[in-house]
Amino acid sequence: MATDPRSTPEPSPEPAPDSGRDSAPAIRKALPARAGFTVWLTGLPCSGKSTISKALEEHLRARGLNVELLDGDVVRQHLSKGLGFSRSDRDTNILRIGFVAQLLSRNGVIVIVAAVSPYASARDRVRQQIGRFVEVHVDCPLAECERRDVKGMYRKARAGELPAFTGVDDPYEPPAQAEVTLHTPQETVEESMCKVLEKLTELGYLPAE
Repeated sequence: MATDPRSTPEPSPEPAPDSGRDSAPAIRKALPARAGFTVWLTGLPCSGKSTISKALEEHLRARGLNVELLDGDVVRQHLSKGLGFSRSDRDTNILRIGFVAQLLSRNGVIVIVAAVSPYASARDRVRQQIGRFVEVHVDCPLAECERRDVKGMYRKARAGELPAFTGVDDPYEPPAQAEVTLHTPQETVEESMCKVLEKLTELGYLPAE
């Protein structure tokens, strides 16, 4: 049986030495105890969620903060292994990610989630469940997402080889009131990341740098 490329994460580069975790005690003290929160990046496949979330994770770690990244592709290989891509299975996957994010954030961890999470109702449920929740819409036109697709998922979906693929024959419901909207075709990764950081500071989740 062929492996569904939607469930196969792309290889990650070797992580750079993390010299910042223990070099910023002043920043850690600036955050109140148990001040965890969740940043949830949602958008079409290949819109840029994983790239931006990794940049955000690296930046926050360099500031000495406790961060965990939950990437949708990786989660499906472990926590949600065996789930398909029906609406019910997609919602179950998102609620599982939300449950883990809640556990981490309530114990002082900054959680970054990068997941398509196509249905507004599931995203609203995890927002209510977590509380300290910042939704980031990674907005990218479908044509640009297809151009970026190194796995060929869109091509396979249009050929009928990947049924229920978001953006082709399954809907994506964009957020109506996301705290941050990123326009990745016009922004660099750093510009997009800075927009998220500015909003987190504005909302009081992060101290000013």
